[in-house]
Amino acid sequence: MPDIARIHAILKELYPDAVCSLDYGGDPWRLLIAARLSAQCTDERVNIVCVPLFEAFPDVYAMARAEIPAVEEIIRPCGLFHTKAESCVAMSRQIVERHGGRVPDTMEDLLALPGVGRKIANLVLGDCYGKPGIVADTHCIRLNGRFGFYDTSLKDPAKVERILAEIVPGPEQAAYCHRMVLFGREYCMARGPRCAECPLGHERLCTYEREHGED
Repeated sequence: MPDIARIHAILKELYPDAVCSLDYGGDPWRLLIAARLSAQCTDERVNIVCVPLFEAFPDVYAMARAEIPAVEEIIRPCGLFHTKAESCVAMSRQIVERHGGRVPDTMEDLLALPGVGRKIANLVLGDCYGKPGIVADTHCIRLNGRFGFYDTSLKDPAKVERILAEIVPGPEQAAYCHRMVLFGREYCMARGPRCAECPLGHERLCTYEREHGED
């Protein structure tokens, strides 16, 4: 089994202040909305779109009263704007009606919100409520397979989440996943990973280059 403690120690040195790349100002509702918009869209674009979106609908109550076409018009650049707008309005209404305007802090209640899956729920639980949560996005799945925690052919987010939840200490799970994103963008890209410069490879903590060669 790879040395998860040493891997994360190196990642901490590389990215000491790893935080979510979505701008949400510490507001769980804004993180929910931004995370929903990020499906098949870059975080950079989401952050740009969220500026006018949150100006028009600054809180959960404003979004709960929103007309879907008005939301669609603003979030159009994020793609899939019909379903995303419906989710944003519907989840906001449910938060107001069932949770008194407060984003719930349990997996069960978060998954009951329209448009929220385990990835978004874990993001909110970890970043906003300090609870354990593995965000099994594409970076997380690819990198941890290359590290050797499971076969690189495994692409199932739920299975990856379960595996990593058992080996990454709960208090470190949110930061670990954010560091996966940063490391995946800088060193371990899907194609053309910078294996020769990889600090994990230098310490033989990742065998991807030796086993597979360059993409």
